[in-house]
Amino acid sequence: MLAAENRLLREPREELLAFALEHCPVDPTFGPFVRWARERGLPVTLVSDGYAFYIAPLLERAGLGDVEVITNVQLFDDRGRPDALAYPNANADGCTGCGTCKMQAVQRARGTRGPVVFIGEGVTDRYAALYADVVFAKDELPAVCLEAGVEYREWTDFDDVVRSLETGEPFPGPLSPVRCPGWTLN
Repeated sequence: MLAAENRLLREPREELLAFALEHCPVDPTFGPFVRWARERGLPVTLVSDGYAFYIAPLLERAGLGDVEVITNVQLFDDRGRPDALAYPNANADGCTGCGTCKMQAVQRARGTRGPVVFIGEGVTDRYAALYADVVFAKDELPAVCLEAGVEYREWTDFDDVVRSLETGEPFPGPLSPVRCPGWTLN
């Protein structure tokens, strides 16, 4: 589906980026959340099934250019028009359910950093939610979590996440199925 969406992009990179910068502001509570997390020694990584060419500039504009980003890469032709997508963060075992494997990002973070707090809102977050220690869900993700049996905490903005984490309420832990259900899409 991501490749099909990508074929709809025809405008030059500069126009696409200008549109993103004008119409896609970073949540105003994200910056304070990042600072709160860093004050506590907690790393923050933005994992997206979107495109790197606009995510980094959006973060830069918000003063958050140093936030780690894991995403897809939009390739442009010699005229600056979208050409193809590269998936440097796809599933290492060959699953093709997602362009950016958020499940893999969560598993790697758990392996190197410890418990993972996952904050999501859409269906592309479904597999990561299975492997995170605590999930914050809004928009489409709560229904996905309910269907999969994933405990979650509702959130509207990052201030909600901070308030919830400051309560010290224990994390439910990951479901961690043996194999990501995304494999069933192949």
